[in-house]
Amino acid sequence: MDVNRQETVVEVERAFVAYERALVDNDVDTMNALFWHAPETVRYGIAEVQHGGDAIRRWRETCVPVPRSRRLHRTVVTTFGTEYATVSTEFTSDATPLLGRQMQTWARIGDVSNAFAGWIIVAAHVSLIETP
Repeated sequence: MDVNRQETVVEVERAFVAYERALVDNDVDTMNALFWHAPETVRYGIAEVQHGGDAIRRWRETCVPVPRSRRLHRTVVTTFGTEYATVSTEFTSDATPLLGRQMQTWARIGDVSNAFAGWIIVAAHVSLIETP
């Protein structure tokens, strides 16, 4: 298994940064473009659950945007071959004293000619815990 091939890591990091920027800017179109729009997609949020791309899109239309003070910590990108990756990160913001945790599973199944080389999120999990 080819783990963390440099050019693949760079592609996933670029897509992750674009998603994070869209999240902070509440750019719903970009967030939707970077999430697989399929019945198999699952997103476990802090206080909600979405199964399927339609449910994720409906939720995005009404959810409260993340705080603009959101800051990432200890982001880890791990790629497996050239088609699969995970991105794990912790986050904090001025809105809560809690520590956020976010994990995303990325796959190269989108249009490889797009700005993100076909990388899209196929599963995600977000949670908050007391700061250790």
